[in-house]
Amino acid sequence: MSFMMALANSTMFTTSGIYHVTSLGLNPFELVLMGTVLELTVLIFEGITGVVADTYSRRISVIIGMFILGSGFTMEGSVLWLTGAGSIISVFAWIVFSQILFGIGWTFVSGANTAWVVDEVGEEQAGAILMRSQRLSLTASLLGIGCSVGLSMITPNLPYLIGGMLYAMLGVLLLIVMKETKFKRQEHAPQASHFKRMTGTWLSGAKVVRKHPLLGVIIAVTLFSGAAYEGYDRLWQPFLISGIGLPDLKVSMAVWFGVVSAAATLLGLGGVRLAEKWIDMKNERKVSAAMLLLTMIRVAAILSLAVAPNFAWAIVSVLIAGASVSISEPVYGTWLNMNLESKTRATVLSMVSQSDALGQTAGGPVVGWIGSRFSIRASILSAGILMLPVLAVFGRIIRKRI
Repeated sequence: MSFMMALANSTMFTTSGIYHVTSLGLNPFELVLMGTVLELTVLIFEGITGVVADTYSRRISVIIGMFILGSGFTMEGSVLWLTGAGSIISVFAWIVFSQILFGIGWTFVSGANTAWVVDEVGEEQAGAILMRSQRLSLTASLLGIGCSVGLSMITPNLPYLIGGMLYAMLGVLLLIVMKETKFKRQEHAPQASHFKRMTGTWLSGAKVVRKHPLLGVIIAVTLFSGAAYEGYDRLWQPFLISGIGLPDLKVSMAVWFGVVSAAATLLGLGGVRLAEKWIDMKNERKVSAAMLLLTMIRVAAILSLAVAPNFAWAIVSVLIAGASVSISEPVYGTWLNMNLESKTRATVLSMVSQSDALGQTAGGPVVGWIGSRFSIRASILSAGILMLPVLAVFGRIIRKRI
């Protein structure tokens, strides 16, 4: 599942900018608004779909999400055709529809997939599996980068069509091979309506967060990290282009960013392999220490990019930031699941994801405004500063003050 999702995402997103700008003619405001629509959709639906996974089935939630994601990406790839022949619906309206489907589909998968893994194999084994799946995902991303560049040269919308097809195929495959043997539905009164059952599950998840101060702190801090990384993720490419300047070589922009993505993926792949050997994923204290170190590296890389005087300095900073994210994702997922109860795991994970979406929705535009008001360099600097509270939290966790 991780391999195919990463392959599809890399195939679509490596050259998505070329498709959106050159083929669909979206302007910068519309590009930012796309992300806002996506994150608002996640913010609205994440809690609902997390409750569905905890109330009825993680397997069903994941499979539904795959088919919705496939539909959304196929629609996005078909916009060139949907807006032809005098269509009354604009290009941007179709893109908004596709982003809404993307957001809804992702919320069905997010939280439910990790909760399913942890329930099936147990918390002690989940960390190693998440690390291995991340390694496979990065390998798939390398393949997807090459596929994306090649397919976009044929026609810019082809990567999205292939990506949507891969998600639909994955949905069919999971229907056949995905089993769910350890999940236990929460007990509700026989006469309880679906709404009452889902409300009860959500309230149970909220109680877990209230009773566990650490989870409340993490949800709050996720607001900062979401705001920071949304700004960084959308601005590092424009910063390399206009703030630093690409080397004067006879290489297209698509190839440049394909090479950068491949290099970051390879670095992340090596980092994940080392992390598998060095980090005891069954030891919560060591996992927390690893998160602190990885967050420090990430913050340092973002701040380093903000002060980069030349292209070499900037590209090293980008590669280190990307690799730290690749390594920290499975480590963070493992650490978070060590502190969750099985019956509300997907719901609480969705609450964390909602917090991230809220941070991206609220903070991303602020970081972008700083770039418009002052400079992109100032935006990236502010993104690094917004990450600093995360360091304080993980430092407190290690000292067992929470």
